[in-house]
Formats: sequence, C-alpha cells, structure tokens
Amino acid sequence: MNDTTVTASMLIRRGAAEIFAAFVDPDTLCRFWLDSASAPLAPGATVEWRFKVPGVSDQVTVTRFEPPCRLSLRFSDGQEVALSFDIHDGDATRVEARCTGFPDENLLAHATNTVEGFSVVLCDLKTLLETGRSANLTRDKAALIARKMAGPAGSPGA
Repeated sequence: MNDTTVTASMLIRRGAAEIFAAFVDPDTLCRFWLDSASAPLAPGATVEWRFKVPGVSDQVTVTRFEPPCRLSLRFSDGQEVALSFDIHDGDATRVEARCTGFPDENLLAHATNTVEGFSVVLCDLKTLLETGRSANLTRDKAALIARKMAGPAGSPGA
C-alpha cells in the first residue's frame, strides 16, 4: 500500500443530511450504487455489500460516522474511502469521496478506476436525489465491467 490519494466530488442540490442518509440506508443505496447491502451503515458496523457487477461483493467497515458531515469506510482490501458532505450556497451540498490505500502494483489503473467509479456513483446519486429517478449510470457501468471481466465472446464488438 502507498499514500496515493484520489478524489471525486459532485455538487448535489440537496441537504447534507439527506445525502448522508442515502449512503447509510440500504434501500436508497441500492437505487444508485449497490445490488444489496446486509444492513444499514452505523458506527463501527461491518456490512456485506453486493455490487451491481455480478459476483462482486465486499465486507465494508464503518471507521467514521458523523452525521451529516463525515462518513468513512474501509474495504476488505484495505482501501479507505472518506466521504464528506459540505454545505454549498445554503441549498446544495458538495460531496467528496477521498480514496486511499491502493496497492503498489498497477497503482495507476486502481486509482483511475476508483475515481471513475466514484464519479459515476456520485452522478447517479445526484440524478436520483434531484429528480427522484436513477439514471442507471452505475448499473450501465457495471454491465460494461461484467462484459470486460467475462473476456472475449468470440465476436467483434462483444
């Protein structure tokens, strides 16, 4: 592991408490990011998250829980994600995901995939909270990842 840090951020036109709650509540979390979560996030909790990519799951441990401003998670591979929810112009919130704990091997690929992933998640969350409907960005990105993981299907464009 090294000390590389990457960030993704998004302005969401909702209050910090509503956005924080979206990450904590499994029902909402599954509308923009996950396929399932074994329990709500809570101080010190360890939960099982199943991602929208088929067969991909992880144990996530809450390392910081300060509603509605800070939420930090540690994934089983040691990657840490610190989410911050900061008021912006009174009626909006700047959400930032700061990620650390990348392996030295393939560092650039891991960091790039993480920034891309959190950018998609935050964009889908923004759409969900501002319009009431997910744009299915995370679902569609998961479909691309699943196809890449499956390898060549024997036909062009597969």
